Amino acid sequence: MNSSSTIHQLRETLIEWGRDNLRVYPWRETREPYHILLAEVLLHRTRADQVVPIYHRVLERYPTVHALAAAQLEDLADLLRSLGLHWRVPLLLEMAREVVSRFGGDIPASVEMLRTLPGIGLYIAAATSCFAFDRPEPILDTNTVRVLGRLFRLDVQESSRKSRKFRTIMAELLDRDRPRLFNLALLDLAALICTPAMPACHRCPLQSICLYGSQYATAK
Repeated sequence: MNSSSTIHQLRETLIEWGRDNLRVYPWRETREPYHILLAEVLLHRTRADQVVPIYHRVLERYPTVHALAAAQLEDLADLLRSLGLHWRVPLLLEMAREVVSRFGGDIPASVEMLRTLPGIGLYIAAATSCFAFDRPEPILDTNTVRVLGRLFRLDVQESSRKSRKFRTIMAELLDRDRPRLFNLALLDLAALICTPAMPACHRCPLQSICLYGSQYATAK
């Protein structure tokens, strides 16, 4: 792994970039755990711009997890129909009912307890724990492991987002004092600059410490 000074530089540079460049979504404007968990479930395999109007409609109809737990399956399915992935509708309803029955309506803060809820995998649990409770949880998906792979010239496979090696690296890089901002900045760097095809290395704040970016600069 890189030196502590390089890790410090990466954290500070990424967070500074994030302060001015984070994308704006309604679930990022709140720390309400129910809203954030709902958003993360809706975002699964779905583009954020598709989720925004549905997120608002669901919260308007079911403003609390208690209200969602009391929903009729058919009504919830109608609200979510445009997103596809119909299998998530009963899981969302079952999840809300378990939050009410097991936790009194309080969304659990820990990844371990979140993962005991129906339909909640490691990514959704880590994202909810970090973004709602500011817990220092590494967030790995196809996009963030792509950034790691380029930064440190690592071989990235489809399975890398579930790899212990990548999780260990991400945990070491994570700014434990500002995990929410760090993770949001990393996600948005992947979406806006370190894209799958034709990454904008010339605009990347991490180019000077990125092995892939340094190669790009040398080639120019």
